Amino acid sequence: MSETRPAAVATAEIPAVPLTIEGYSVLHQMMRFRWSAWRTLRSSQKTEIVHEASNLLAKMEQNATGQSALFSLLGHKGDLMLVHFRESFDELNQAQLQLQRIRLGDFLEPTTSYVSVIELGLYESTIKTYKELAARGVEPHSEEWNRAIGDTLARQKEAMRPRLFPEIPKARYACFYPMDRRRGEDKNWYTLPIEERARQMNEHGLVGRRYAGTVRQIISGSIGYDDWEWGVDLFADDALIFKKLIYEMRFDEVSAVYALFGHFYVGIRCTWCNLGKLLKGEIVKA
Repeated sequence: MSETRPAAVATAEIPAVPLTIEGYSVLHQMMRFRWSAWRTLRSSQKTEIVHEASNLLAKMEQNATGQSALFSLLGHKGDLMLVHFRESFDELNQAQLQLQRIRLGDFLEPTTSYVSVIELGLYESTIKTYKELAARGVEPHSEEWNRAIGDTLARQKEAMRPRLFPEIPKARYACFYPMDRRRGEDKNWYTLPIEERARQMNEHGLVGRRYAGTVRQIISGSIGYDDWEWGVDLFADDALIFKKLIYEMRFDEVSAVYALFGHFYVGIRCTWCNLGKLLKGEIVKA
C-alpha cells in the first residue's frame, strides 16, 4: 500500500511560478513636442503636416487588429503619449517607424517609452492544475505535465480573449504607471508560497472590482522587456477615480508590503480629428 503524501509536502514540490496568458503587445511612447520649431512654420505648412498625421492616426485608431490612441499629457514629463496595442512586436515596430517617417515626427522628441504584453495571471487555475497533477504523481515539467499545462492555457486564453485583445477604451482620461513586486532583504514577494500570493492577489482584485463600470484597468507584463515588471493602464471619464482607486489599493497587503511604483503619466484623450486643435493650443473636447 503506497503512502499518501501530506498536503504540505505536495505543495512544496509544485512549481512556484504561476501560469500566465498573454494577448496584445503594447508600446507606450511619451513625447515632448518642439513648440519653438512649430511656431516658425507657415499656417499652410502646419495644415499639411496635421492633415498627413491625422490620416495616419485615423488608420491607427480604427485598426481592426490592435489600435493606437493619442493623449495630451499633463505635467513636465512630456506633451503627448501614444499607446499602441498590436498583435506582435513586429507590428509595434511598424507603428513606431510610421510615426517617425511622417513630417510631424520631426517635431516629436521621445522622453521615455514602455514595452510590455497584456497579461492575465492565473493563480487559482495554476494551483488547481498543479495540485491535480501532483496528486496523480505527474512529474513537474515532464511531457505529460507540459501537455496538461498547455491544455489549461489554451482553454483559459480562449475564455479570456476579450480581456487579452481589448479595444483601447474610449474614455476621456488615461493613467499609466509601471510597478514591481518588492525583492528586498526583508520582504520578498517571490519567496512567498504560491497559495499566499494567490490569497493576496485575490484580495487586491476585490478592490478593483468595486470600481467596475467607472474605470477600465489593463495590466501588461514587462519582465524581460523593460525596466519594471508590469505596466498598468487605467481609463476613466472622471480622472478623480484614478486617485481614489490607487489610494484604496495601497491599503491592501500586496501593495502596502510588496509594491513599488514608477512614474505616473496622466493624459487627456485626443482623437485624430482633434489633432489640429491640440496643436493650436485649444482645449480638446470629447
